[in-house]
Amino acid sequence: MMKTNSSIFHFAIIFMLILETKIQLTDESEFLVDRSESSLFHVPKNLSLKTTVLNISQNYISELRTSDIVSLSKLRILIVSHNRIQYLDISVFKFNQELEYLDLSHNELWKISCHPTVNLKHLDLSFNAFVGLPICKEFGNMSQLEFLGLSATQLQKSSVLPIASLHISKVLLVLGDTYGEKEDPESLQNFNIESLHIIFPTRKEFSFILDVSVSTAVSLELSNIKCVLDDNGCSYFQNVLLKLQNNSRLSNLTLNNIETTWNFFIMIIQLVWHTSIKYFSISNVKLQGHLDFRDFDYSNTSLKAFSIHQVVTDVFSFPQSYIYKIFSNMNVQNFTVSGTHMVHMVCPSQISTFLYLDFSNNLLTDMVFKNCGNLAKLETLSLQMNQLKELASIVYMTKEMKSLQQLDVSQNSLRYDKNEGDCSWTTSLLSLNMSSNILTDSVFRCLPPKVKVLDLHNNQIRSIPKPIMKLEALQELNVASNSLAHLPDCGAFSSLSVLIIDHNSISNPSADFFHSCQKIRSIRAGNNPFQCTCELREFIQNIGQVSSEVVEGWPDSYKCDYPERYKGTPLKDFHVSQLSCNTALLLVTIGVTVLVLTVTVTALCMYFDLPWYLRMVCQWTQTRHRARKLPLEELQRTLQFHAFISYSGHDSVWVKSELLPNLEKEDLRICLHERNFVPGKSIVENIINCIEKSYKSIFVLSPNFVQSEWCHYELYFAHHNLFHEGFDNLILILLEPIPQYSIPSSYHKLKNLMARRTYLEWPKEKSKHGLFWANLRAAINVKLMERAK
Repeated sequence: MMKTNSSIFHFAIIFMLILETKIQLTDESEFLVDRSESSLFHVPKNLSLKTTVLNISQNYISELRTSDIVSLSKLRILIVSHNRIQYLDISVFKFNQELEYLDLSHNELWKISCHPTVNLKHLDLSFNAFVGLPICKEFGNMSQLEFLGLSATQLQKSSVLPIASLHISKVLLVLGDTYGEKEDPESLQNFNIESLHIIFPTRKEFSFILDVSVSTAVSLELSNIKCVLDDNGCSYFQNVLLKLQNNSRLSNLTLNNIETTWNFFIMIIQLVWHTSIKYFSISNVKLQGHLDFRDFDYSNTSLKAFSIHQVVTDVFSFPQSYIYKIFSNMNVQNFTVSGTHMVHMVCPSQISTFLYLDFSNNLLTDMVFKNCGNLAKLETLSLQMNQLKELASIVYMTKEMKSLQQLDVSQNSLRYDKNEGDCSWTTSLLSLNMSSNILTDSVFRCLPPKVKVLDLHNNQIRSIPKPIMKLEALQELNVASNSLAHLPDCGAFSSLSVLIIDHNSISNPSADFFHSCQKIRSIRAGNNPFQCTCELREFIQNIGQVSSEVVEGWPDSYKCDYPERYKGTPLKDFHVSQLSCNTALLLVTIGVTVLVLTVTVTALCMYFDLPWYLRMVCQWTQTRHRARKLPLEELQRTLQFHAFISYSGHDSVWVKSELLPNLEKEDLRICLHERNFVPGKSIVENIINCIEKSYKSIFVLSPNFVQSEWCHYELYFAHHNLFHEGFDNLILILLEPIPQYSIPSSYHKLKNLMARRTYLEWPKEKSKHGLFWANLRAAINVKLMERAK
């Protein structure tokens, strides 16, 4: 049975993949071609030779020919259902030796020709127009056949003989509308199968004498059972069920699409109750009529699980409590009633054997199982999709369920008021599903103390309040699709290992989460409106250090939502430096940088004597500026020399070897006392005449200069001329440093000038001489009138 289900599931997955894409290459190198619903009248030409799966269902194809698929040597799955094929020659597949799955259901087939065939695993010929079973003797060679779909209007025991030796997992048998006219009750006897599904004709009263008990099937499914006209209880179908009591092999029975009366519905249950069947399911039931009050016999049953799904009834002409009583006292372990519009369920009259109850998708209210103490063995209860409103009522209901471990009350309208008082769950509860309700933050003040799995997704929770009761056993928490703004602190959930918190309002998750929740082995926190700012930086670093197996959905579902320039950017691609996020560090860095830059500039200035260069440039600029202000004609009319030089005789070597050559090579006229003093005139008179006839007076200062009395006179007269003429005509050159203590007290003018005026300092480095001479020449350069020689 497990093998059959696995096979069907495998092909269902393949079919789903086919529907999703026209041509696709899967991980298993399956090349899928989907041309379903394409209005085809023939098998399409020019199909890829790589094709392994071909779906041409739901078209208008009327025949299959060898030439259509001869080139598809790798074809494994062929789906040609819902077409118009009437005749099939099996030999068309003789070149498709890898073909395993062939679906020809829902066509108009009435005949097939038998030839040696490929060794199929799945062959579906159901829902066609065959009169007899379309079983060829060559089918007996299909040793791998797991599923066989058949259809017929007549069943003959001999028709099954060709495949009697095969061990088939499942057979689907669809009976035509005229079935029953020539019926062989034992026609199923030669089927060697595990699972048998018989679909009876629709819109026809059940009047068949087919003996399903002779089948070797462990699982039996019967569909389309209609018996509403026979007041004696639909005797034909009743006989079918009675014969099942003789089949000890059968353990699974499923009845689908039943239209009958309430009386016969209860009779069906009663008849199955006394068979060897262990698992009984009824689905898609339409009931009518009244119900006679009879005692239900619960004795001598092998049933372990009984389920009823999708029941529709027109009118209840009897008290519903009678039905509830029958259901509640059933001595089975697993009981399911879903999709029945059931509004209530009473408490069993005695200690129940129920271990599993599923009453989902009904109309149950808070009154269900109120004050019920006879469900002490119940371990699992599902009340999903009902009309439950008050969580306090659910808490009270479970108090007497001493063995309850799993409770599902999702998709209701549950709410909880923290002022409702006592909140004492049964202590045995380990798994609680309260998703899709209207619960708020207060629900965390009313939870089972030993719960391990808690599902609260899709509620109205905005925060997990502090303090809350400690849930030290909690291992899995699902709070997705709420309005949470922060990741939870695991202080109250010391054992938490799985957290699902996606689709919330988390913008800045705490970077301490993984430190707080050290037992986390799986977290799903994607699809939140993350704000990609400095606050998120450490969280991204922490989550990047965790295995991708722990962080589900990383990195695809973790994206920036704000600011706008980062919107849609994966968190893994958002980078911001630590410096820009740490104000203190930024200030320290700026301070250190400025300090280092200042020290560096100072050191460079000291090393390259930059202040000296700056002073020289400044003096040159000032000199040029002052020169432009003086009337040119006045200067040209009164001056004969560009400069008068005053110096000590001890410095004459420097003056004659350095100063004069560098000035006079630019056609500058220099006045020296030894060559320009007029004989016969006094020294003082010559000094005064030279100073007055020179544009500038240059004083070469040195310790020798301050020892010369004549130098002092020259400086005095030049300084006097400064105030008399009204413009700056003094240039001081410091040839050698002069200590202040070495200057005589009578040289107070020199002291004042050196204190108040800028002087040119002769540089010892030869590399600086060029700039020195440029400044000096600029200071004394003025155009003089040509003198007659």
